[in-house]
Amino acid sequence: MGRTQEFDTVAVVQAARDVFWDRGYEATSLADLEAATGLRRSSLYHAFDSKRGLFDAAVQDYLDTVIRPRLAVLALATDGRAGLTTYFSGVQTVIATLPDDSPRRGCLLLNSAAGLAAHDDALREVVDGYRAELTTAVSDALTLARPEVDASELAAAARQLTSLSVSALLLARVNREEAVAILDVALAQVGSW
Repeated sequence: MGRTQEFDTVAVVQAARDVFWDRGYEATSLADLEAATGLRRSSLYHAFDSKRGLFDAAVQDYLDTVIRPRLAVLALATDGRAGLTTYFSGVQTVIATLPDDSPRRGCLLLNSAAGLAAHDDALREVVDGYRAELTTAVSDALTLARPEVDASELAAAARQLTSLSVSALLLARVNREEAVAILDVALAQVGSW
């Protein structure tokens, strides 16, 4: 009778998350995942059913441990402008301070979506859900900052700030300085509110 390999599922998912974050889904091989997690292919398949199952677990971990804590500053803010400033400054600091060889440059979802979401409805829904969650959080903070402003104007501003955030996260992998500059634009727009 074979032994069952026991492992820390959270640590495995987070190790895989970093590989997917660095290389994207399609460029990540099972050998890469074995090396990163310390597990054999059979253990990965047993625990996650497939490479895609491990990727989905990594995406969920990313949403829960990276994205939602960042968005929480918007949801918990009692001053919408301060919450937006904290959010954009935080993203900017992360982008500006990560070393060039960090696998965590940019956004796992956006990095992966560039190739995979074009033909993957499930990932497309996750990425669009992230965009909607970010837009709602930004919109709520704008409404808190300026409740007297017309809803359509608030929606347009939220869409614009969300677009700046997404653009910066996409550019973070290829041009850190431009990503930081885009976030400066977002912070200037927040300041003008």
